[in-house]
Amino acid sequence: MKNKNEIKTGLLVITGIALFIFGYSYLKSNDIFVSDRTFYAIYDDVEGVVNGTPVTVNGFPVGSITDISFFKQNRLLVKFRVENDIKFSVNSLAQIYETGLIGGKALAIIPAMDNSRVAVSKDTLKSSVAPGLTDLVNEKLTPLQENIEMMIVSANNVLEKINSVFDDPTRSNLRTSVSDFSETISDLKETSVMIKSIVKTNKIAINNTIDNVKDLSEDLSSISNTINSSDLEKTLLNLKSSSENLSNVLENINNGDGSISKLISNDSLFINLNNASNSIDLLLEDIRLNPKRYLHFSVFGKKNKPYISK
Repeated sequence: MKNKNEIKTGLLVITGIALFIFGYSYLKSNDIFVSDRTFYAIYDDVEGVVNGTPVTVNGFPVGSITDISFFKQNRLLVKFRVENDIKFSVNSLAQIYETGLIGGKALAIIPAMDNSRVAVSKDTLKSSVAPGLTDLVNEKLTPLQENIEMMIVSANNVLEKINSVFDDPTRSNLRTSVSDFSETISDLKETSVMIKSIVKTNKIAINNTIDNVKDLSEDLSSISNTINSSDLEKTLLNLKSSSENLSNVLENINNGDGSISKLISNDSLFINLNNASNSIDLLLEDIRLNPKRYLHFSVFGKKNKPYISK
């Protein structure tokens, strides 16, 4: 009986120890019933990763981080486990990334599509840190912030220039211009009212004027039709024929045909006329100098003197 109690006590102690080990391993995200492999990755900054952070492949959990310790030059050595069923190349990448706004961090294994050997336990994988949402927001907001600051500076410069341009005299001139513009608009309104009144008063006369213009247009149209139906085309044909005849006459004159052409192109007539004119001048001069030679009266019949050419 005493031995049975001791056996029971031993079994309870062993069971307790096993439960303690199982619970401790579970709290450290180490499942003692699952065979796995251990890998390492070195980071400059683990970005909030802690023990128990899940390890995923294509978003599917395949293990967890088991330990983080300092390495050379204050770098961090991350130890994590991966189930044996997951196969990937030794050149695969162990990347820390954000799982969401409030989901924390995780470590993703990005398999390398190459023909290298399959990673085995104790291998050290390449490491990287994916930019988080905060980093992306800062990356996008920084240029936007710079642009906003530049816009604010430009706006300040524009306002300063506007203030420098719109001094007190300019403001006074603007007020005067606005006042004058208002008066102009008021005058235009009054003019519009006057025109409306004049049109309304003289509506009958305006209608009569429009009717007269319409009648005049109809009369002009009838005159035009009359001209079109008259012998205008025949007259134009006769004028064309006359023009062609005149062209032929001028062409004959230019070619030297006919008396008129000889009179125009030959200068002999001009020379003869010029010589005759000179002879007439000499005759008139001789008559003026010697009138008795041509005009004389004699009762007794005086003998004429012979003509001597000078």
